[in-house]
Amino acid sequence: MGKWARGKELTKAFDGLNRILEKVRETSHDFVVTTEIFPNLDVDRVARDMKLAEEGQTRGAADQPSKSSKSLDDVELAIVSKVQDTRNTAYNNLEDQLHSFASRLGGLDFEGQFSDIHKANAEGVSNFKAEVVRGRNELHGLRRALNAAEEDYADFRRRHGITRAPRLSEGHVWFFKVSFLFFLFLVEAIMNGVFLAKGSDMGIVGGVTEAMSFSFLNIGIALVFALFCVSLTVHRSLFLKLLGYLSIGGYAALAVALNLGLAHYREVAGSILEDAGPIVMDRIRHDPLGLVDIKSWLLFGIGLMFSIFAFIDGWYLKDPYLGYAAVYKRLLSARTTYATRQEDLIEELLGVRDDHNEKVDEIIRDLSGRRRDHNAIIAHRAKLLSLFVQYQEQLERTANVLLKRYREANAKARTEAAPKYFDGAYKLDRIQPTKAGESELTDKDVAESIRKAQADLSDQIRKIAAVCDDGIDQYRELDELHPETAPNG
Repeated sequence: MGKWARGKELTKAFDGLNRILEKVRETSHDFVVTTEIFPNLDVDRVARDMKLAEEGQTRGAADQPSKSSKSLDDVELAIVSKVQDTRNTAYNNLEDQLHSFASRLGGLDFEGQFSDIHKANAEGVSNFKAEVVRGRNELHGLRRALNAAEEDYADFRRRHGITRAPRLSEGHVWFFKVSFLFFLFLVEAIMNGVFLAKGSDMGIVGGVTEAMSFSFLNIGIALVFALFCVSLTVHRSLFLKLLGYLSIGGYAALAVALNLGLAHYREVAGSILEDAGPIVMDRIRHDPLGLVDIKSWLLFGIGLMFSIFAFIDGWYLKDPYLGYAAVYKRLLSARTTYATRQEDLIEELLGVRDDHNEKVDEIIRDLSGRRRDHNAIIAHRAKLLSLFVQYQEQLERTANVLLKRYREANAKARTEAAPKYFDGAYKLDRIQPTKAGESELTDKDVAESIRKAQADLSDQIRKIAAVCDDGIDQYRELDELHPETAPNG
């Protein structure tokens, strides 16, 4: 399993916590505090629109209502109706606001959040422990593979009586050695081409082309003997040792013969354009050292020197004991795989723990913010209720002012006494807004619940930290239960 995929699986252990975090981010209230929901009545305008002065004079001149009347006349009833309609409109607006507040309070869903937090805490610890177990099982398999590689390595050393460390050429050292071989090949090919250009109708280009095959063969033979044959000299088997020493002699003979042949070919090709090959072979059989040109001897010496260089470089390109480097590389690979995976799993545990703690801290902060939202909604609702009480008192005063203007105009125009109820004040019936439900949480309830939730979340952080530390100890405990049995070399 890849590191990213593993981290994703670990993160799923806290899906409940992630859902809580999303909810606390989404359910914050978005209302704008305002009290401009109760329309004010403009006394002068109402009086003007209803023509109270004119109606009072007209009805007063007719002595209406009669002095014995005890109930409001039509004009007065219209005034009262106007005020009551205004009150009812304000009440409807207030109820809408109260319903909105109730919805926003419900949206805060403290009880649901506290329940989810408790559930997520229990699930998070259990899921995190399960992920630790899965990681430990994975490491246990890699540890067994490493033990097997260690046993193979130790058994190989024991069977072959090897006490030294394996010789490996890796990284920049291996690159340098291989580059040196290519360098030898290219330099020898170019130098051979210069020398062989004497007998080529294509000059230096033709000489280099012919020399490429000689250089490849010269370097290739040295490399093959160094890698596969001469290494037998260090083998435990006496037969293979003998075969290795014989291969050294075979290499020396081949290297000398090949470079002598190249030197003879240069001399023959310089004067004979056809059938140079058979002549070179005849000269090697009857007079191998019969080179007459100093440049031919120089060509022989350079070729033999390059062959020896390639032989030495090939000898140090890998461990000389057959199979020793391969079994050690398998051990290194298993060890690296185990150690890397162990560190990855530990980093994943630490990363998920830190991510969990950050989310918990954010939830704790958001719960405090939700409490402020709750208090702001409650305070605004209380303010509106208080304003509505004051507003009804204001409407009652407005009604009495309007009635007074009508009655004064009426009384001035009358020929007989005004009704006695003209001296009485109008009482506006009060409307009581809908009360909050009994199940609604108070600020004290919210504060106590948040305190418990924050305590639970803080305890969750401690538990996750303990599980994380225990998981890391379990991952590293495998090294103590299965210690390395093979030397590091």
